[in-house]
Amino acid sequence: MDQDALTAWALSQGWQMIGGHPSLTKPSAPKEAIVRLVLKATVANLEVRKPAGKWEKVAGAAYAEVEADPEGGFPRGLGFEKVPSLGMLMQDNRDRQVFARMTGKA
Repeated sequence: MDQDALTAWALSQGWQMIGGHPSLTKPSAPKEAIVRLVLKATVANLEVRKPAGKWEKVAGAAYAEVEADPEGGFPRGLGFEKVPSLGMLMQDNRDRQVFARMTGKA
């Protein structure tokens, strides 16, 4: 996968662009990113915001090592499995976006 493919996947899975990075937010604070993908020229990094506000790199890989899941799940090779409850957080973000569109608040 390349940078554009990862961005497209993330945005289709409920991530939103915050500060130039595909990001997930807390349900209680939808403007504050807590997980983000930092997509550089040759590598993609998965980062999590610590309670003190600093970003911690959880995993990273060259684009050549990241493969799309044929069933539409998490891309393989980027370390998404290292973040507990990431699937649930993605679902919360996706649901919030759908309901915002339904109520006209998007």
